[in-house]
Amino acid sequence: MQSLFQDENYLHYLEEFITESRKEGFLRVLSQRTKHFTVVCEDLYQLHNTSAVMRSCEVFGVQELHVVEQKYGKDIDKEIAMGAEKWVDIHRYSTNQASIDHLKAQGYQIIATTPHENDCMLEDFDITKPSALFFGTERHGLSEEVLQQADGFVKIPMVGFTESLNISVSAAIILQNVSTRLRHSDIQWQLTEAELLEKRIDWTRKSIKDIDFITNKYLESQKL
Repeated sequence: MQSLFQDENYLHYLEEFITESRKEGFLRVLSQRTKHFTVVCEDLYQLHNTSAVMRSCEVFGVQELHVVEQKYGKDIDKEIAMGAEKWVDIHRYSTNQASIDHLKAQGYQIIATTPHENDCMLEDFDITKPSALFFGTERHGLSEEVLQQADGFVKIPMVGFTESLNISVSAAIILQNVSTRLRHSDIQWQLTEAELLEKRIDWTRKSIKDIDFITNKYLESQKL
């Protein structure tokens, strides 16, 4: 099955079962998708916040969301699917370290979204490097495990008495800022051709009701 997600003929076959406007919509949205930035939620226990962060990823074109479920995995696993999961790739981890190790291996720098002695204001954040933006729990913020391994720190400028924002609000503000700046830059932030093909197939499959039957028909036709 995995090889099908890089099969252009399979894509063309599937596109016969969706409307032209839907096909064009996929192309339009995917042209604005990026993996240059990715988001990590560390053990959020208020489920609506995880869902809101996921929707912000979708709205601002961030293709991947990483969720650490070290303490609250069962609840989040049941409630995380709020619609945007159809269009955003969700990666789950049982520990913080597993997420850090995976993302560093993918070439991301670890960025803690929290005030710190070595932090920078959001508008000064360097967008040139692929970055994994870590967001912490609502009450306690990011864990020491993440803070100690972070490559950088970024904070949202605030001028009121309140010292912090809701996690979903913080994510939306940061993603809107960095994604807008990214699209106005010369950085190669778009998905690769292989990634585009994979997502076009994935999204088209999710739009077809009898996808298993239709896929089997395609596979049978390839044997002739």
